Amino acid sequence: MLHGTGAHLLHGDPTQRGARAVGRSVTWRRRLPRVSSAAGRPVPTPHEGGTRAPFGRRVIALVIDWAACLLIVQGLIGSVVELSPSAFSFAPLGLLFLLNVVGVTLGGATFGHRLMGLQVVPLHGEWVTPLRAAARAALLCLFIPALVVLGDDGRGLHDRAAGTRITRR
Repeated sequence: MLHGTGAHLLHGDPTQRGARAVGRSVTWRRRLPRVSSAAGRPVPTPHEGGTRAPFGRRVIALVIDWAACLLIVQGLIGSVVELSPSAFSFAPLGLLFLLNVVGVTLGGATFGHRLMGLQVVPLHGEWVTPLRAAARAALLCLFIPALVVLGDDGRGLHDRAAGTRITRR
C-alpha cells in the first residue's frame, strides 16, 4: 500500500483516523478543515505553524500598521487635501481602523501581520465576520486593550471581545 499519497483512503484502510466500523463494512467520515478568512485556506494546526503569536511580533506588526497609516495620511492625503491640525491627528487612527477591518475580514491579516508572518483566526466559525473585525479594530484603536493580556493563551482584550486569536502562519 502506498503511504503518504492518500491511497489508504481509496482502499478503505480501517486503521486510519476517521474510519468507523459499522457492522462488517467500514464507512468513512470526512472531516472538513476549519477555514480562515484568507481565501478559504485551512487554519494551520500547531504542526503547520498555527501556534500562538509572540507578543513582540504582534507589537511590531501594530507599529508597522501605524507607520503605514502615518505615511499614507501625510504623504498621499496630506498633499492632496488640506487638513486641519485636529483632523490631521485623527486621520491615521481612522485609516488604521479601516485597514484593520478590511484586512482582517478579507485577508485574515493586516499589512503588518503579513510582514511579521501572522494571521487573525476566529475561535468559532469559519471566518472573521465584518462585525467581529470592526469590534476588534475599534478596541485596537484604543491601544490599551491590545497591551492587556489575560490568561495563558496570550490574547489581548480586543481579541477576546471579538472571539479571535493571532497565530503564526
